[in-house]
Amino acid sequence: MKIAVIGAGSWGTTLANLFAKKSEDVMLWAYEPEVAEGINRFQRNELFLPEIKLSPRLVATSELETVVQGAQVVLTVCPSHVMRSLVGRVAKHLSKEVIIVNASKGLETRTLLRMSEVIREVIPTSLGDRLATLSGPSFAFEVAKERPTVITAASNNEATAEFVQQLFSTSYFRVYKHDDLIGVELGGALKNVIAIATGMIEGVGLGVNTRAALITRGLVEIIRLGTALGAKAATFSGISGLGDLMLTCTGDLSRNRAVGLRIGKGETLKGISGASRTVAEGIRTTESAYQLALRHSIEMPITENVYRILFEGHSVKSAISELMNRELKKEYE
Repeated sequence: MKIAVIGAGSWGTTLANLFAKKSEDVMLWAYEPEVAEGINRFQRNELFLPEIKLSPRLVATSELETVVQGAQVVLTVCPSHVMRSLVGRVAKHLSKEVIIVNASKGLETRTLLRMSEVIREVIPTSLGDRLATLSGPSFAFEVAKERPTVITAASNNEATAEFVQQLFSTSYFRVYKHDDLIGVELGGALKNVIAIATGMIEGVGLGVNTRAALITRGLVEIIRLGTALGAKAATFSGISGLGDLMLTCTGDLSRNRAVGLRIGKGETLKGISGASRTVAEGIRTTESAYQLALRHSIEMPITENVYRILFEGHSVKSAISELMNRELKKEYE
């Protein structure tokens, strides 16, 4: 089976390496030619996953169309803002029997669409039931080190979800299938906003009481918006909801938490973004989530305050004061 992986960041490289170690025929597309060369010559991705020695079976290239030619599975692992253009470039080269798996977490800023919705708009209509999303609590480095990890494969088509479940599962990478594509994707995207908020409160020196409160109420906001958009509430109590939220809000490898931490310590978003090659998806997702909340009249005070801090110069300490002094109410309406 030929598997094409679009995106050679830490997660894309890790998943491509997982397939290579399973002896699958896998080719990885890298935007940077030097990344492809390093993988092919030295079995290293020095830019995004430098600590990991990769399988010699893994082949990389910077020629996008070459990667998808004849592939039975195409895995997209690219930033949300380039998903539409990259998939659009390869759409006409896709096999009629291809399975497309999205492993990116985010929302398209202009349209506010989930990643599977973006993909569905640019691929042939006949491939709609052959689309799935992979999401859950999974730092790339730990998966690359073969530390036991649990994740979810979601699709509107049960056969597609089961195929992806079987394809990705290994002795250290356990995959559950799910039928709530909306909930799984929103859980994976919106938790990044709460992770930024968690980093912010740590950055200003607040403790674990505050963190626990923020994560818990952040989950309430995710459920509010998710169910308004058609997700099942129960999905957010599972692997791709609460599981991913806890990991991203507390883990030292979380890029979104790290961004919040630096802002809490006084750095600016412009300064942080300008100094980093990797993307903290939660920055873009915050803007999209805020706009979705406005569109659907959903109360999301944590998300709103993260938006104001990132884009309007609001201070973290003022945001905390406003959140704590809101009108008292029942925990669940």
